[in-house]
Formats: sequence, structure tokens, C-alpha cells
Amino acid sequence: MRQNLLRYFDRATLRIWMQLSAVCLLLIFTVGAANIASRFNSLGHQLICTCGCNEVLLDCNHVGCTVSTQEEAELRQALDRGDSNNLILQNFVQKYGPIVLAAPPKQGFDLMAWIMPGLVFLLATLGTALLIRKWRLQTVPMPEPTAASPKMDAIRDKIRRETTI
Repeated sequence: MRQNLLRYFDRATLRIWMQLSAVCLLLIFTVGAANIASRFNSLGHQLICTCGCNEVLLDCNHVGCTVSTQEEAELRQALDRGDSNNLILQNFVQKYGPIVLAAPPKQGFDLMAWIMPGLVFLLATLGTALLIRKWRLQTVPMPEPTAASPKMDAIRDKIRRETTI
């Protein structure tokens, strides 16, 4: 067989093909590792550390936090098994409860957590606009001008003379 290959390819060509094959295999494994690393980073930022710090799992700031290292190991194992993102999140919710999610799910009653902030902002803006409109339309009675008395005119003239330079 080697004689047949050497007949079609010389040694330099065969060496180049083998090197290209090795580079392609290395590229395939690197892309797979980068995909797992990006999924780990994405999922790790969707989960909360359950040690009580209320930090994102990958950003837990406790020195030597055993809870976050255990949860990160569980996440790595799930990724190595090839579990989907939804399955991994569901497993964490089943094990630790819904408090482990960094953001509430967008379904059921939890959907209110997504709707209410925008709705409250909209209602507050509308209420403020209506209040300003009411204030603008409200008329303030102006005092009627009074007739100037000669005594007041004398006082004003004296003030003008004393304050002019």
C-alpha cells in the first residue's frame, strides 16, 4: 500500500497532507472546546450562587466559597455530558429551587416580573403628565390693583432717591 501511495504522492506532498489533517483535527477539537467554554460562561451568568451572597454563580466574591465551586463543577459535568441549556437550567431549578435563576422565567406568574416595571413606569409618566396638565389649566386669581395713596408715593420716591447712586 505504501508503494501505491508513494506512486501517487511524493513524500513532501504526503507530509503536507498529514500536517493539514492534524491541523484540521486540532481545529475541530478547539472549536468544540470554545463552544463548551462559551456555553459555560453563558449558563454560569444565568445562575445565582446559593451560598447566600446573591451573586451570579461565576461572579461569587466569597473567598474559598465551596458552594460556588460545587455548582460550577456540576455545570461542567452537565456540559461534558452534552445536556442542553434548558435541561441544565431545569436540573438546577429542581435541585436548588427557582431562586437559583438570575432572571425569572418568562412564563406563568413570573411573567409579571417582566411586565410590571414597564407598566409602573408608563403609569407614573401618564400620572405626572396629567398632574402637570391640571396645574397648567388651573387659574390663579390675581389681586386687583389698588389705588396708589399719596403717602405710599412719597415713600417710594424717598426710596428711589436714597438707592440711586
